[in-house]
Amino acid sequence: MRTLKLTLLALALATASPSLAADPTPAETKKELDALKARLAETQAELNRIVVKAEAMEDARDDSGLKGFKVSGWLDLGYHYNVNKERGSFQFLVPAASDPYGYDSSYFGSVALTVEKETESGAAFKLTLVPTRSTGDFIGGANIVHEASVSIPVEAIGGKIFAGQVPDWSGYEYLPPTQNKLITHNLLFDFTLPFVYTGVGVETSAGDWTLKAMVANVNTPLRQLGENLPVFVCRGDMEGSEFWGIGFACLAGKKTNFNGGEDTLALTAEIDGWYTRGDLTLNAQVSYGQQEKASITPDVDGNFRDAQWIGASVLAAYKVTPRTELILRGDYIYNQKNGGGLFDWTLADPVNGLGPDPAGDQEKGTDRYAITAGVGYQATENVVLKAEYRYDGATKKVFGNKEAILDYLAEVTDPPTPASPDAKYLNNNSLISGSIVFSF
Repeated sequence: MRTLKLTLLALALATASPSLAADPTPAETKKELDALKARLAETQAELNRIVVKAEAMEDARDDSGLKGFKVSGWLDLGYHYNVNKERGSFQFLVPAASDPYGYDSSYFGSVALTVEKETESGAAFKLTLVPTRSTGDFIGGANIVHEASVSIPVEAIGGKIFAGQVPDWSGYEYLPPTQNKLITHNLLFDFTLPFVYTGVGVETSAGDWTLKAMVANVNTPLRQLGENLPVFVCRGDMEGSEFWGIGFACLAGKKTNFNGGEDTLALTAEIDGWYTRGDLTLNAQVSYGQQEKASITPDVDGNFRDAQWIGASVLAAYKVTPRTELILRGDYIYNQKNGGGLFDWTLADPVNGLGPDPAGDQEKGTDRYAITAGVGYQATENVVLKAEYRYDGATKKVFGNKEAILDYLAEVTDPPTPASPDAKYLNNNSLISGSIVFSF
C-alpha cells in the first residue's frame, strides 16, 4: 500500500510540473505556482480516493479468506519416439494403469493445479492435483492427489512440523516439468528413488544446514497387516554460497517388496550438489541402496536374495543466449548382484533394460547407463520448449524389440502365450522427445 501511494504521488508530480519558460516574471511565476498547488490538491484528493478503494478491496480479500492464497499450475505435452518399441506418440493425460512408469514415460504428459494457503499464524496448506501421472496415480490407482500437506511453525524447535503426502525429495532433479531442465529424468531418479512419502515430519535449521526428517509410509497410503513400524526418511541441504550447495537424503526401514509381498528392510543414501554461476549450471549425484530379498534372481532353492545398487549422475547446462540453454547429462547404475534388482524393480524388464541377460548368466544383473543431450528454449515467461535425444545402454542384451516387449507384457498380464519368433534382445535403445511446458 505504501508503494502504491509513493508511485501515484510521483506520477502526480510528473504530470503536475509546469513547463519552464525563459526568464518568467514574478507575476507569471506566482500564477504557475498557484496552478501547481491547485493541481496537486486535486491529485492528492484522487490519490486518497484510490488508496481508500484499494484498502477496501484488500480488507474484502482478507475477509473472504484469500489472504495468503496462491494458485499455480502447469501443462506438459510431449511427443516421444521409442526406437525399440517402434512407437512414436504424443503423450498427454495417460493413466498409470494404461502405461506403467518407465524411463520413456515417467511423469510425462501431465497437467497440474496447485492451491496454497498460509494463515496469519504461519501455518501453511498445499494441495497439488494431477489427474494422471501423479504420485497418487502410481501408488494408489487413479488417485489424482499428487501432494497434500500442511506445515505448522513450532517456535520451540526453530522450525516446523509438517504432515501429509509429500513427493520424494532425493537427488538434484525435481519431479515437475517446470523445474526439470530435460524432458526425461536421470536413471537414479527413475529406478533408485521412491515416488512419495505419507506421514509426519519436522523441518529445522542447524548452522548452515536446512534439515528435515519424516516417519512415513513409502510408496503406499496403507501398510499391510502385521506391518506397524514406519520408514525413516531424511533430507539435508546447505548453500555454501550464492553459487553452490550440497545435499543428502536417506531412507531406512521396512517397505513393500514385490517378491512375495512381505515388507523387507531397505536402506538408501545419496549425496548431491549443484553449482550455478552466470550461464553455467552443474549438478552431480551419487547413490547407494539395498533391500533384503528383493533380487531379480532367486537362489537354487527358489529363495530371493538381497538386491544392491550403486549409481551416479552428472549434468551440465549452458545458456548460449538468454533464452536458449544446451544440456548434457550422463548416468550409470552398477546392478549386477543376484541378477539385479532396484528400488521397487524386482523383475527382469525388457522395456527398461533391467535384469540378467535372458540367454546368459542369470546370476549377474545388468549395469545401465544413459547419455542425454537436450535444448531448452524460453519462448515466453510462461512457456518453455524442449527437445532431447537420449541413448540408453546396458552391459548385456536386455532391451527387447517390439515383439519381445509384447511377449513380456502378455506374460505378466495374461496366461503365458507362445513366444514370437521375431523377438530379440539388444544392448541399447534410443528415445527422441520434444515437449511444450506451460506454467503460471
